[in-house]
Amino acid sequence: MKYLLALLLPGIIVVFFTRVVYNHYLGLVLAVALIAASVYRGYTDTMPLIIIDAFSMTVGFYFANKLVQRNRPKK
Repeated sequence: MKYLLALLLPGIIVVFFTRVVYNHYLGLVLAVALIAASVYRGYTDTMPLIIIDAFSMTVGFYFANKLVQRNRPKK
């Protein structure tokens, strides 16, 4: 269950934060800070779990970038 959540939630968090702050870089930074706090508190305890989190955030950043590009006003 932990691995499934690690695969889905960080990417969703990046997209969510991007929608809230309207900046995909800041959304990624906020998600990384949240995951870093999770690692510090001991909720993410193994290296494969951290790697899956990083992969999920990368995929989430990709989709957040697409979202920002789609919502930019056209010139």
